[in-house]
Amino acid sequence: MAFFWEDYPDMQELDGNRFLTFNIAVRVNQIEAGRDQDLGVDETAFHTPEAVRKLRDAFERGMPGGKVTWALSHQAFEDPRDNYKAIREIILDYRDRFGDDVTLFLGGFFPNMYNSREQVNVDIHDGLAMASAMVGGGFRPESIVAGFLAAENQRYLAEEEGVHVCQGNIWSQYAVDNGDGEGAIQYPYFPSREHFCKPAQGPADFIDCVNLDGWTCDFVSARRSGCTDHYNSRMGVGPIETFYQDRFFPPEVGLREMLATTAAHFDTGFSLNGFAWVTVLWETSLTLSGGDRTEYLVAWLEEMRRRWPEVVSATQGEFGLAWRRHFADNGPIDYRFVQRGTGIFGSEENLEVRWFMNRDFRLALMRDWQAGGPEEIFDFTRYDLPAEEPQDLSRNWSLMNRINQKGTRPQDVPTPMSALDDDDRALILRRYPELEGIG
Repeated sequence: MAFFWEDYPDMQELDGNRFLTFNIAVRVNQIEAGRDQDLGVDETAFHTPEAVRKLRDAFERGMPGGKVTWALSHQAFEDPRDNYKAIREIILDYRDRFGDDVTLFLGGFFPNMYNSREQVNVDIHDGLAMASAMVGGGFRPESIVAGFLAAENQRYLAEEEGVHVCQGNIWSQYAVDNGDGEGAIQYPYFPSREHFCKPAQGPADFIDCVNLDGWTCDFVSARRSGCTDHYNSRMGVGPIETFYQDRFFPPEVGLREMLATTAAHFDTGFSLNGFAWVTVLWETSLTLSGGDRTEYLVAWLEEMRRRWPEVVSATQGEFGLAWRRHFADNGPIDYRFVQRGTGIFGSEENLEVRWFMNRDFRLALMRDWQAGGPEEIFDFTRYDLPAEEPQDLSRNWSLMNRINQKGTRPQDVPTPMSALDDDDRALILRRYPELEGIG
């Protein structure tokens, strides 16, 4: 029996719920950098009706009645070949059966790295029209998937297209893949017109678009930059970083990592924030290009339901709009997280991380809990300071100022509270007076 959001009004509320949003990407080329520019791998051979069914059916086995957000690239919407025609028909069937959403996968995650803001707005407009035409009946997507999306494009999406939810940042991503966007908060926020990583400070810079993360990451490993033979900074619930790391550890270990990261939100995070959210995107191509690991997807979802049987499997748009109904602006935001390392691939088991995220700043503390060491600050990003996005087509769209978790600049070193200047320390203590004296 399918789960339909509209039949369960209690599950449409933010507080008191644990949400899972599961996105599936369908594309033709690995990076569709422009309408006539492809980068990376041609994935046509990996996009078959069988691959789509295998992935979606695995999700249904693990999360019966759960919903998926299907994100199709421009080329995937338009490709006339039989496999893509069949895939589109299959997705429409899943929409009818389960209430799945269908939306635009903009550019293969990095639209602003390769296109002007004006061109991206055109691509958004055309892509939404493609989704509407594919589904028919006056359908309109409730969100889009973009990876990183500039503030101006999120403003356009909300004000001109009437879509108020966007997967528009990938929290902590730096020195991975084709773009960097480090510096945001991990849970939803309304972005500033200055920078998509910055929460809006008030009406003057407010964009009415719920900006969502793309992958829930392990907070301990996420403080790293990039990936090496010793760690992967994006490790968490993403399949590439867990189930497809045979060189470093088997998928059974990846499953432990996924469950530990999930628990950091559904247990501790839920108790601190009153709601919890885990999100992930699976690429359809994985089931053929990397080997079929969907049995581990089923295992993750089954264990999720066993531990947290009330988990709400919603589309990305449903979750974002539930958050938007709860928050009119960023003023009340006060996210808190605590996670201890898993002992897996750069998530050191002796370390404990605490995060505080609000409209004014984000703050991260770390300690060696096994040795009883002091807490030190390894990230302090102020959002009350001016910020500016790149105006060219560079890859780095990060927002960094005081101290950044990635450790890429001389000032990015663990620091005791007492070493901060008076203004920074006062800003923190106005929000969190209980942090007086740490370090």
